[in-house]
Amino acid sequence: MNPPTLNSQEFTQYYSETLSDYVTAIAWSPDGKTLTATSAAGEVVLWQNSDLTTLQNGTGESVDCVAFSKDGQFLAVGGQDGKVKIWRENEFIATLENAPAWVDKLAWSPSSHLLAFSLGRYVQVWDADTQEIVVTLNFDNSSVLGIDWRCDGEYLAIGGYQGVKVWNCQNWDDEPYILNIPSVSLAIAWSPDGKFLASGNMDRTITVVESHQLCSGGEAQPWIMRGFPGKIRQLAWSEPATQQGAPLLACCSVDGIVVWEKQADDSLGWEATILTNHVDIIQAITFAPQSFLLASAAADGWICLWKEAKQVCQILTGVSSGFSCLAWHPQGHKLAAGGENGELFVWSKLTQDQGFGRT
Repeated sequence: MNPPTLNSQEFTQYYSETLSDYVTAIAWSPDGKTLTATSAAGEVVLWQNSDLTTLQNGTGESVDCVAFSKDGQFLAVGGQDGKVKIWRENEFIATLENAPAWVDKLAWSPSSHLLAFSLGRYVQVWDADTQEIVVTLNFDNSSVLGIDWRCDGEYLAIGGYQGVKVWNCQNWDDEPYILNIPSVSLAIAWSPDGKFLASGNMDRTITVVESHQLCSGGEAQPWIMRGFPGKIRQLAWSEPATQQGAPLLACCSVDGIVVWEKQADDSLGWEATILTNHVDIIQAITFAPQSFLLASAAADGWICLWKEAKQVCQILTGVSSGFSCLAWHPQGHKLAAGGENGELFVWSKLTQDQGFGRT
C-alpha cells in the first residue's frame, strides 16, 4: 500500500546510510552535533558533519540501547553481551561486565553523571566521574522493563511486573514508592516538567499519577485510561503544556495512537483524541522539542508527522521494509530514524520557523 499524497513538504531527506542489520536505537547529543545509532549486529556509529564514524564494528551480538549524558560528555551503550560500554568525547573509557545479563535499558541522570542500567531483576547505578557502582536496586518482581529519571534527577522510576517502583536518589536505602498495577508496566515516562508519571501496561491500560502524590508517601489516586486494542508499546510527553497547564501524553498500541489532554477539572481526567493512519504496528512515537508536532514510525514503512498532535501534515518514507526507531534533533529542525533493514535516515526542515503551536 502506498501512503496518501499530502501537499506539505516541511521536511526533506538530508542524509541516508545503511548499517548491516536492524537499527535498534538512535540518539542525538544534547548539542545536536552528533547522532549515534546502534544495530542488531552490534555496530555503534556516530554521524557528525555528514560523516559516519564507526565506534564499534559488528560483533554478532545486538546493541539495544544508547544514550548521551545530559552535558553530552559521555555516551553509553548496552546490549546482548551484558556489557555497558562508555565513551567520553569519542574516547573509549570503560566496560562494565555483566554477562550473562542482557542490558536493554539504560538512562543518564539529567542532573549528574549517574548512569542507570538494567540487569535482569536489578538496576545498577554507575558514576562516570568515579567510575564506580553507586547502588544496586532490586526490582524483585520481574525483569526490569523500563527506566526513567525525573527531570530534576531526584527520583528514579523502574517499571515491570505489577507496577512501578520509584527511588529517592538522595536516599537510595529508603524503601521505594510504589505505583501498583495489576498487570505489567511495559513503558514508563515522567512528563518533562516532572509533574506526572505515566505507565503503559500489558493489560491495555495507561496509568498516570501526579508526582507529588506518589512521592509524598500518601495514598496516590492515579488516573486509569482504558480501551486500547492491544498492549501499550510506547509513551511520549510533549514539552510545552496546553492551556490547561499540563503537557500532552501520546501512546501507541497496535497501529493506532491516542493523544491525551488533561482537563481543567481533575475529576474529568484526560480527554482522548484518536489518531489513525498507519496500517501496521507502530514502533516509535516522539514529540518534537518545544512543540506539539508528533512523529510516529511504523512497520508499514511510514513516518507520520502529526501537526498539533491532531492531523497528518507529512509522511516520510524510504525504507525497504519498516521503520524501527525515531529521534528528534534537540532544536527540532532535523528528524532521524532507523529501519528494520539497517537504513539510517536524517530529514531536515526546509524552514526554521516551527509553526507547530496548539490551539
